[in-house]
Amino acid sequence: MRKAIPWKSVSFHSFVCIFGLFMLYPILWTVASSLKPESEIFVNAASLIPTALEWGNYATGWKGFGQVGFDTFFKNSAFVTSLVVIGTLFSSTLVAFGFARQKFWLRNALFACLMISMMLPSQVTLVPQYILFQKLNWVNTYNPLIVPAFIGGTPFFIFLLIQFIRGIPRELDEAAVIDGCSPYGIFWRVVLPLCKPALVTTAIFSFYWTWDDFMGPLIYLNDVSLHTVSLGLRMFADPSAVTAWGPMFAMSVLSLLPQLLVFLFFQKYLVQGIATTGLKG
Repeated sequence: MRKAIPWKSVSFHSFVCIFGLFMLYPILWTVASSLKPESEIFVNAASLIPTALEWGNYATGWKGFGQVGFDTFFKNSAFVTSLVVIGTLFSSTLVAFGFARQKFWLRNALFACLMISMMLPSQVTLVPQYILFQKLNWVNTYNPLIVPAFIGGTPFFIFLLIQFIRGIPRELDEAAVIDGCSPYGIFWRVVLPLCKPALVTTAIFSFYWTWDDFMGPLIYLNDVSLHTVSLGLRMFADPSAVTAWGPMFAMSVLSLLPQLLVFLFFQKYLVQGIATTGLKG
């Protein structure tokens, strides 16, 4: 007997494919535009197939501006992003362990302040932070972008790690105490190894947010040699002259590659970390 066609499954997968195509279209359009001649990018904008492959857009964009090549922007972004990820993992994990496992005075009040800080728009703290960093003579350096990651952590990641650590059975802590572990020993030997999925999730999101950050470098970095990729892309758009759309799209494609590679290599841990966060053992 012939099997009935699973129309529900066919409809669902068809909808997902069409929706996925709509989601991917801007990226595909950017890749196609990076290979088009300047005169063709907006003339036949809907087409994803260039009439001629203009690889010169990548060469022109990679040269950068003046004496600063686009490789410098990539190096700057890699330097800032790496240190921010390391600082976020270090500080956020320590703070989360304190909230999830330790009892101390004003614990609930500080946790409430942590939750409130997640609701504050970044624009609220922008001016006070700039005044503080200006007083410290940190403007036009990487310190305002890197140092805060090592001090206090990031509220969103702290909350995520708190929920994950709460899912680790406390019996493991009690067994470690019997074996002579201090709170720091419990953190390094018991909790931290079990937080691998949540740590990878934190690292991935911290990498994405720092690599794509535009406002922070725009405010604190004045020297072109210190600019990151996001500011380098902005320099292609000149309101007083002709915008170099081809090189800008070419460098935009290259700027997406690190994020794509990170997602492909750590996708398993990302899904696992999100799926298990908040589950209590």
